[in-house]
Amino acid sequence: MKSPLLSLPGAVPAEGVDEGVAAHYGDLFREQRALADGTGFVDLSHRGVVTVTGEDRLSWLHLLLTQHVSELPTGQATEALILSANGHIEHALYLVDDGTTTWAHVEPGTQEALIAYLESMKFFYRVEVADRTADTAVVYLPAGSIAEAPEGAVVRETPYGRDLFLPREGLEAFAAQAGPPAGILAHEALRVEQHRPRLGFETDHRTIPHELGWIGTAVHLQKGCYRGQETVARVQNLGKPPRRLVFLHLDGSEVHLPPSGAEVRLADDGPGGRKIGFVTTSVRHHELGPVALALVKRNVPVDARLVAEETAAAQETVVEP
Repeated sequence: MKSPLLSLPGAVPAEGVDEGVAAHYGDLFREQRALADGTGFVDLSHRGVVTVTGEDRLSWLHLLLTQHVSELPTGQATEALILSANGHIEHALYLVDDGTTTWAHVEPGTQEALIAYLESMKFFYRVEVADRTADTAVVYLPAGSIAEAPEGAVVRETPYGRDLFLPREGLEAFAAQAGPPAGILAHEALRVEQHRPRLGFETDHRTIPHELGWIGTAVHLQKGCYRGQETVARVQNLGKPPRRLVFLHLDGSEVHLPPSGAEVRLADDGPGGRKIGFVTTSVRHHELGPVALALVKRNVPVDARLVAEETAAAQETVVEP
């Protein structure tokens, strides 16, 4: 889904998963500072949009999701996961209910698989699932923004800002009055600073919620059964996850950022040391410099000096060992 905002001055297209929107508009750090100051917006119109309608929608979703949503108040934002039978993360949903419809935005290209799963679980419940990606665009407004949501938009308000679900045909008109645009790279830099995981970036085929700090924010520990709950309960009550998310401060003298998947090793082990983790997302931050999120083995000491690919890295704890 290619955004019409790629025609704005200075727009440089993003690549990979975020293809279809702008990576930046010519000045990455200026765009980051604007978002941090509560101005501007980010075009997230490449993300998938899924809706659920029908009088059973919340009680039905409650059975499938890791989050407690059976009594979700109108307008209250939440996030939830769908797990495999073994407790591995398959989908991440960012939700809000407007009183008649539950709206969710998801990672680009994942909506079809999500809808296929939801359709397979409808049974006798009075629900309808729809792919609204073609007619609905997601836009992010940073915390502190005074920009007004256009009439008819559904607003999902979080501590980090507002996600707007608005008619795709109104995207250009909204952009014209919403302030300076910021690209997805600025959005990612602030996400990394906030230690917020992203499906497909901080996750792989065996990631469980405990490793990323998604317990509490996306996983409710006192709700009823859902697929994968046994793993969640067992790790929560009897053990520890095998890996943990860390925040890395990278050596700023290096020209290149370690890419996603780059090996993380203990600095004291030297260049031939064994792999103890990998970089998930690396960014250049307007204040912190080069930083990254990484998954490392749980037993790595919290004060250990690390190396990400060839770059020295100091770790900051996100998930306790």
